[in-house]
Amino acid sequence: MPRPNTAAIAGLTLAALLGLAGCDTVGLSPEATPAPAAPPPVQPVPEQLMTDVRVLSADDMEGRDTGSPGGERARAYIVSRLEAIGIAAPPMGRLQPFAAEVPTRSGPTRYAGTNILGLIPGTRVPDRYIVISAHYDHVGTRDGLIYNGADDNASGVATMLEIATQLKAQPPEHSVIIVAFDGEERGLIGAKHFVQAPPVPLASIALNLNFDMTARAETDGHLWVTGTYQHPTLRPMLEPVPAVGPVSLAFGKDTPQDTGANNWVEASDHGAFFKAGIPFLYLGVDYHPDYHRPSDDFERITPSVFASATEVAVSAFRALDQGMDR
Repeated sequence: MPRPNTAAIAGLTLAALLGLAGCDTVGLSPEATPAPAAPPPVQPVPEQLMTDVRVLSADDMEGRDTGSPGGERARAYIVSRLEAIGIAAPPMGRLQPFAAEVPTRSGPTRYAGTNILGLIPGTRVPDRYIVISAHYDHVGTRDGLIYNGADDNASGVATMLEIATQLKAQPPEHSVIIVAFDGEERGLIGAKHFVQAPPVPLASIALNLNFDMTARAETDGHLWVTGTYQHPTLRPMLEPVPAVGPVSLAFGKDTPQDTGANNWVEASDHGAFFKAGIPFLYLGVDYHPDYHRPSDDFERITPSVFASATEVAVSAFRALDQGMDR
């Protein structure tokens, strides 16, 4: 996610975020002593979910920069996963190459990248499409350090692949285009190309549901939903989505009062859909101290929290799929 870092992020500590809870039982008889509260149920962790994050954020992916050998290896892995799940390619093909010139510290640089596509036919409104997206690139290496991008955004890709797996088992009502975008960190260039050369007419795209950073919800216990301010009819569909374990949906970071780094309307690939006038929703966790740092590693992810966030994401998709176009 190409959002600016802040000093406040660096100052966060897990203890300060989570806090402590206690119970005063002074003066109570043994019979009146309250029983300890039952811990929240632990969400079962799909083994493949963690495997996908681990593989995509491994050192041999070299930070998955657009146009790099590591990015090519990540692309090959995602293609193999879509094939293993049984997700067909759309008529235009599995891969969507693109090139764009973007400003960098050393001057204008041309990047060649490749989006990865899949198609799942819908059962109720097959001529209307929900684009489920997550970018697979990250920032590569800097000063000899590998930026593995486990949360940003190997996690979003893993969540997207888990949704694809569940949709293969229980087909969606809308047709779904799965897109792993390249070039997000270089200015959303893969998403911009997709909108300029879509595999289906733009008018038939009902929604872009974009996932970027879905693993580290322990920061505040939320998977944030951005875009309901712009598309208020979608919020009532999502409000009933229940929490899973410690993770629940929260709405915001999309109003005129949300400024700077706290406004996520154009913070990731959904920004290209927003600019094109296509309905969008973005789901992701809040900032954490490892954001855009070499320490954004697989080992920093708590599996049960990530599994909970992913299951909330699945439920959010189902609610939207069933509620739209009625």
